[in-house]
Amino acid sequence: MSKNLLITGASRGIGRATALLAAAGGWTVGVNYRSDRAAADEVVAQIEAMGGKAVALPGDVANEEDVQRLFEAVDRFGPLHGLVVNAGIVAPPMPLLEMSGERLQRMFDVNVLGSYLTAREGARRMARSRGGEGGSMVLVSSVAASLGAPFEYVDYAGAKGAMDVLTRGLAKELGGEGVRVNAVRPGLIDTEIHASGGQPDRAERLGKATPLGRAGRAEEVAEAIVWLLDDKASYTTGALIDIAGGR
Repeated sequence: MSKNLLITGASRGIGRATALLAAAGGWTVGVNYRSDRAAADEVVAQIEAMGGKAVALPGDVANEEDVQRLFEAVDRFGPLHGLVVNAGIVAPPMPLLEMSGERLQRMFDVNVLGSYLTAREGARRMARSRGGEGGSMVLVSSVAASLGAPFEYVDYAGAKGAMDVLTRGLAKELGGEGVRVNAVRPGLIDTEIHASGGQPDRAERLGKATPLGRAGRAEEVAEAIVWLLDDKASYTTGALIDIAGGR
């Protein structure tokens, strides 16, 4: 029987790679996007072309009503068994003393509030005490939470630090509910997010300085996420897995 999975921010990068890999493994995938419907539809088309099932679902995770509507749409497909909390943003690099309040507000609205709202709705549906069937939740954090990202993204790093705390705390809350909660912490991964921060070559340029000597690929992160979603990781919860080339 196919299991149902929702991935936020699944129209590009790590979310997209995870959607394709999970679908290949038999998951029915909800492909969430905020504004790029064409990109989300392309992911759905690729999944359907390989015989899988997927649907594009709009919603801004920073908006509570959007998040609730997103999960209500997923409810129509049956019980939720997996959730990947992936949607996130960066902004142009600069030290904190130059950051505007507007930038900080949006950064934390999307990356922190959005993650908590998404995780909450997933918990409400998967928890056995709420009528759920249990499942697995994977949060996409960042190794920046440990490194601090000075002079570039201390706001982003702080937001990802909050996701690490959420992972550990929620894993303890939901362990008895049949829900495992883990996080992956990517490093310099070659995705479109760097261009959105004004540095399209950042991963390639800085990846050369990692112990492995290169940037990572979205597909490499997806492999870890899909493993954590699967029953093969049945005794893994509350874990933070760095996928950062040794950085």
